[in-house]
This record gives sequence, structure tokens and C-alpha cells, in this order.
Amino acid sequence: MKISLAEYVDEVGQAKAAIAIGVHQTAISKAIRVGRQIYVNKLPTGEVKAIEYREFPHSKKQDD
Repeated sequence: MKISLAEYVDEVGQAKAAIAIGVHQTAISKAIRVGRQIYVNKLPTGEVKAIEYREFPHSKKQDD
């Protein structure tokens, strides 16, 4: 089942989401805050995988 990172965090909280995905809680917080398109797949085994959809090629915005 694929859901957005924000929905997953609503279900389990930032700390548990971070542990399941394998990142720091601050990374979860920032990803949601800046609106990154990250989706979470909950596998039948209980494993959690996160996938980010980005434009290709992707370039960072530069400050003027």
C-alpha cells in the first residue's frame, strides 16, 4: 500500500517513521515541511520503503 510520507507520519509519528525508513527524525520533519514528494510503501512483511519522485534532470534552486 502506497501513502504519502505525511499520511504515514500521521499514523505512526515522526520518530517511528524515521526508524522504519532508516533516517533521522529531523529529515522526516524537513521533508514534510518543504513539501518533498515522498511516498511510503508498507510491504506485507511489515517492512517500510520510501520513494521520492523528482523531476529529471533535477537542479537545485539557487538564491539570487
